[in-house]
Amino acid sequence: MSNHIKDPVDEHRQPTTQEEVAQLEPAEDRKKSDASSSSVQNDIEDGYHPQDSNSKEAHSQIEPSRQDGDDPEKAYTDGSALERTASSLPMSKARSIALVITLTGAAFLNTMSNQAVVIILPTIGRDLDIPAARQQWIVSAYSLTFGCFLLLWGRIADVCGKRMVFIWGSAFVCLTTLVCPFIPSEIGFDVFRGLQGLGAAANVPTAIGILGVTFPPGKAKNYAFATYSSGAPLGSVIGNILGGVVGQYASWRWVLWILAILAAMVTVAGQFVIPAPKPRTEPMDLRNSVDWAGGATITVSILVLLFALTEGNVVGWSTPWIPVLIVLSFVLLAAFVLWQMHLEKKTSRRPLMKISMFKDPKISAAMVAMLTFFSAFSCYLVFATYYYQEFQGLNAIQTTLRFLPTGVVGIIAIFIVSQILSRVKVHYILMWGMLCCAVACLLFAVPIPPHTTYWAFGFPAMCLSVLGADAIFPSLLLFIAQSLPKEDQALGGATINCVGQVGRAIGLAICTAIQVAVQESKESSSSADAVTGEGSVGNHAYLSGLRAALWFNFGTAMAGFVVVAFYFRGTGKVGK
Repeated sequence: MSNHIKDPVDEHRQPTTQEEVAQLEPAEDRKKSDASSSSVQNDIEDGYHPQDSNSKEAHSQIEPSRQDGDDPEKAYTDGSALERTASSLPMSKARSIALVITLTGAAFLNTMSNQAVVIILPTIGRDLDIPAARQQWIVSAYSLTFGCFLLLWGRIADVCGKRMVFIWGSAFVCLTTLVCPFIPSEIGFDVFRGLQGLGAAANVPTAIGILGVTFPPGKAKNYAFATYSSGAPLGSVIGNILGGVVGQYASWRWVLWILAILAAMVTVAGQFVIPAPKPRTEPMDLRNSVDWAGGATITVSILVLLFALTEGNVVGWSTPWIPVLIVLSFVLLAAFVLWQMHLEKKTSRRPLMKISMFKDPKISAAMVAMLTFFSAFSCYLVFATYYYQEFQGLNAIQTTLRFLPTGVVGIIAIFIVSQILSRVKVHYILMWGMLCCAVACLLFAVPIPPHTTYWAFGFPAMCLSVLGADAIFPSLLLFIAQSLPKEDQALGGATINCVGQVGRAIGLAICTAIQVAVQESKESSSSADAVTGEGSVGNHAYLSGLRAALWFNFGTAMAGFVVVAFYFRGTGKVGK
């Protein structure tokens, strides 16, 4: 009989073992608890594991009904014996670290591949007999496919499983990068560079999606996103080193083969460290789950726009088909928006992108902030390279040495940003990042005499640029990840990356046009010489063009500063 009598104290005591749970819970409540636990297991489908402990006792103490937006502190009862710091990790500490490093490898390889190829571009051109005017397509082919297929791959990853898309995308990057050096012709080489970008478009947004659904809000998630965000600037720095050192002391083909080896390592690591999804109970309906019409429309729209912006400074903006393509891209973009609104409001089919999410002014502002930041930061790196290589006549190794501070400061910035995300309002972090980026551009734009020592303006500009990047990128990624539901995480990562690529293309097109126009106004050089940099060493007209372009970069960064200062007022700490 005593078995049926409950102690009044015990009624308020939190059970801590499975035996106590079994004794204190009625059978009906235990069934509900089991059903609730089953709902948590469904979250594992895309790699989200609430914990990776073998202790059943610890598992019984986790509140199964916690929602994504809830405070993780509330997920544990007062009597929980589980360490809060340990509970913030979705798996063992070692595996969590390995997972973050593997996913960061996607962003790292993406920028590293582009930057390393930029350094060895003249050598590739000589070996493959590619004229200087067409060498840019070695870089542009990658950027075009990467930017165009981000959204489509993001939705496919959300539907088919992020783990599978990441691994296959990384494997595809490995294969195409490995084959690329063996291609003897210009067209074939450009095609395989485009295929590399196609694979990167699959694994970069998917990596963001995996981080978003795997780590619950808290310090672990802050570290994860800060580390991932450092991958892009570090990849740019290491790409400079790889292209400069290997390109000078070995064959340029080894640059691509080393990239292929690194991609293979990411692929294999992903197979082991990314949590396996739960087996599907229903057959996958890829045909009806993905808006293929919308995907084709937005892909073609971005492709046409990026192609026109890339070619505009080569063939001239007055060429009739350039403005026609730009107008066509905006028409297709408008058609895509209308189609997505129709699917979202008038049908039960899932749109490729929920246009309604942009009704939130902060999400729209985040996209504008990414566009302005990526435009200013990317163009700063390009025109700083032009300053050292084309104007000062430095070789690849000497230029690389001047970019090294970005790597060192970038590593330090990772640890700083991961700590302040949970302590400082994102409003201030974003303003600080935009201001750093603006000042970096300003230091190269003002008429500082070229013979001035590097330590006076070059060094602080390099440090400020990466401080800004490592403050803005993780803050925006974390904000988007926490603003969207789990089923849209990869698409959210794809969207903000796509906006960044468009910003880069638009910024580079405008900056190059400004540089060419100013240089031509200062001297009687042809536009072809202005674009290719022929005769630019010590040419003060060329320097005037670079400075004018960097003034535009400064203005772009300050526009981003105004956006985040106004629209993010009142926004809390995204890292909590």
